[in-house]
Amino acid sequence: MHPPPPGPLGDCLRDWEELQQDFHGIQETHRLYRLKLEELTKLQNNCTSSITRQKKQLQELALVLKKCKPSLPSEAERAAQELENQIKERQGLFFDMEAYLPKQNGLYLSLVLGNVNVTLLSKQAKFAYKDEYEKFKLYLTIILILISFTCRFLLNSRVTDAAFNFLLVWYYCTLTIRESILINNGSRIKGWWVFHHYVSTFLSGVMLTWPDGLMYQKFRNQFLSFSMYQSFVQFLQYYYQSGCLYRLRALGERHTMDLTVEGFQSWMWRGLTFLLPFLFFGHKFHHQQHGSKKE
Repeated sequence: MHPPPPGPLGDCLRDWEELQQDFHGIQETHRLYRLKLEELTKLQNNCTSSITRQKKQLQELALVLKKCKPSLPSEAERAAQELENQIKERQGLFFDMEAYLPKQNGLYLSLVLGNVNVTLLSKQAKFAYKDEYEKFKLYLTIILILISFTCRFLLNSRVTDAAFNFLLVWYYCTLTIRESILINNGSRIKGWWVFHHYVSTFLSGVMLTWPDGLMYQKFRNQFLSFSMYQSFVQFLQYYYQSGCLYRLRALGERHTMDLTVEGFQSWMWRGLTFLLPFLFFGHKFHHQQHGSKKE
């Protein structure tokens, strides 16, 4: 190999040689990565099929145990109950295992995203996504407070109202998608929580498409006042419930993928005093609106 010529060209050639050596190392690392990825895919498929097979066998075993339980002698009932508890415990363990395995998307995610694998493989990635979901709710809640206040007291325009309602539709749609992804990753989100976001998306769409007129103007101020107050209460609830959930996780009583809407115990009443007046007022305000509509 000829020595590099002096000057800037020589420096460039020496840098290129160093880059070539690094590139060969990158190629080898990438080759190993591809091999490990293929091994990971095979392990995922084997683990998924094994879990599916054993879950089916557990269901059959539980069914047989349920049928024979009434005819068992009293001394065998304790052993049957212990076996039943072990079956339930095993099903819970499978739930935690499946949180780290690819799974088929539900109907809603399939319609929105298609058959895309949304399972996050590491515990850190799962917790980071859940934490980002919580921050997304917090930031959007603050934005909704500001925009609803502006529409209620500063601007009375159908255009700004439409922008606010469109933001609500987008916000609730995004929440339903994110929550479906969290469920796929092992989060124990209650069905009623996701369902009420579907309903909120539909109702926000109704407000968005409601033509301007006398009835709209009569309902507008009540709706904006309620939206502003609801967002404010959600803001307070977030900080209260996030503190409770952090304490429960520290005590080992909650899963890392649980949300701020989950978990309530008796000791939490001590910190809830400041929040109760806002909740009661919002409940009363809602019933007053409902009563005025009937009249």
